[in-house]
Amino acid sequence: MSSATVGPEPGASVGPSRRRLPAQARSRERVERILDAAARLVLSNGVDGLTTRSIAEAAELPVASLYQYFADKEAVLLAVCERDMAEMDEQVAADLAALPEPTIATMVETAMRAFVAVYHRRPAFMQIWMRGRANPAIYEYGRHHNRRIAANLLAFGLDAGLLRTDRYDRDEMAAIAELAVEVGDSAFQLAFEHDPRGDAFLVDQAITLVTGYLERITSGP
Repeated sequence: MSSATVGPEPGASVGPSRRRLPAQARSRERVERILDAAARLVLSNGVDGLTTRSIAEAAELPVASLYQYFADKEAVLLAVCERDMAEMDEQVAADLAALPEPTIATMVETAMRAFVAVYHRRPAFMQIWMRGRANPAIYEYGRHHNRRIAANLLAFGLDAGLLRTDRYDRDEMAAIAELAVEVGDSAFQLAFEHDPRGDAFLVDQAITLVTGYLERITSGP
């Protein structure tokens, strides 16, 4: 079984989403209340209807307390994305680690269905991610996350002996992995555009699409 991890790199970040990182338990609890409140409001009112005041009221905190941690509502939304993407990374890593003998097909399906599982647990994330691409910080964080996932899945595949190293060099395989992740991300946007649970047919088609593409670089004859 592969020992490669598929999760966040230590210290990896794309700019600060918060004014300061909470060190005390009380501060961490306040930040979680803010993020949870923002997620609830996104589901009930949409991203565009969000304000720092409405988030603070939903979290039952003074607006001044919110501003201790976040500069504006965009920073709150980015922090929600950071939290939920970290949860996705953990789910992918745990599910891949449970594969007894991974193949390209099982690696792709396991990773993509792990993302779906977190989308279901964190339904506000998909709305923020789909509608937040006009926010440069959210867009760049998402692209950074996709690159990181691609690099870690490539490492997993190489460590598990799933990839051909005689056909493509490491840079080419990295580009292929990143393209596969971007294709999967775009397909999931379509699948979740009108259905918060995701269109099951489109999810299946997305998995088939990415699997077929990546099977070109399996270690078979």
